[in-house]
Amino acid sequence: MGDALIVVAETPEALKALVDRTRSVILDMLLDRAATTSQLAAALGKPKGTIGYHLKVLEGAGLVRVVRRRKVRALVEKYYGRTGRTIVYGGLPDGADKTFMLRRALEEIVFTEGEPLPMFTIRRVRISEERAVEFAERVKELAAEFIALPRSGDRVYGFVAGVYPTSAPALGDSEER
Repeated sequence: MGDALIVVAETPEALKALVDRTRSVILDMLLDRAATTSQLAAALGKPKGTIGYHLKVLEGAGLVRVVRRRKVRALVEKYYGRTGRTIVYGGLPDGADKTFMLRRALEEIVFTEGEPLPMFTIRRVRISEERAVEFAERVKELAAEFIALPRSGDRVYGFVAGVYPTSAPALGDSEER
């Protein structure tokens, strides 16, 4: 599946695991640190059985693994961690919602009057595909920098960016020079 930093999700199991909202949130939480089923359940306000099921799906898909065990009384607690810091989608199946990440971002955005964030901008420009791919690589680098930041503060912030082909019309090259 790749090196320790990047996991390519290309199996049907991995792709199915990633489109579930609860599993996606679990993966995001495990970016901070390894956690037990109980810790994740408490943070998400969901039953341990539900979180345990989602962890089994993620583990079966190769996206999380047990990174350590700790004996607590007669039980052994398992701490789960991600198998990679970055998960790259190898391609979604035909018919899948290819905008699910944008929809998820829209669902979780918090707008508070007077705060400087969220901040969005949208731009469109007629450029070569080669230049668009260069910008996409820079966006990936910026996203990697974002998730590598030291953990601090009380709020979780999201980062969404992309470079995409549009259906916008183009004027073409100017005849005046």
